[in-house]
Amino acid sequence: MRPWVPLVYSCFQTLLLLHQALLNAGLGVNEYLYFQVLSPGDIRYIFQTNLAKDFGGIFHTRYEQIYLVPAEPPHACSDLNNGAFIQDQIALVERGACSFLSKARVIQEHGGRAVIISDNVYDNDSSYIEMVQDGTARDSDIPALFLLGKDGYMIRRSLELHGLPWAVISIPVNVSGIPTFQLQQPPWTLW
Repeated sequence: MRPWVPLVYSCFQTLLLLHQALLNAGLGVNEYLYFQVLSPGDIRYIFQTNLAKDFGGIFHTRYEQIYLVPAEPPHACSDLNNGAFIQDQIALVERGACSFLSKARVIQEHGGRAVIISDNVYDNDSSYIEMVQDGTARDSDIPALFLLGKDGYMIRRSLELHGLPWAVISIPVNVSGIPTFQLQQPPWTLW
């Protein structure tokens, strides 16, 4: 055996432990979380989101492939017409008509693993909204993320054009080791 192999193996184990620790620790307020659309291919980009400020859970697992299912109705303020498709997946919901927390609770009640709430201002390509508790004693256990309106619109539009009920995504994505020119961010959004 080459003398450097144990050192490389030890470094690799340390990196794996560090990666797991970071997943378990979650993100703090005002930190971004990224996901990548894997399919459909015309929106195969890395999207930036931010976590709810004072409610919801954190990601303890990295999902290599999971469905991003647009909720029906889009605001997800009451029972969903496609709730069966949300089970064990991530829901894409639109801002408006009820609180962010109410949306997260509806998705959680349908068995969703997380909710991504996109702005209802479809040309918003730069302003993140701080999602906060709604003043009730309720909470949600699933992660709740805010997505720019333009990003949410483009994802929904692509699904409609292809006649698809959901996108396939990977979440969370660690972008810290990706060179800027390889980030595959949406061409309509600047981070």
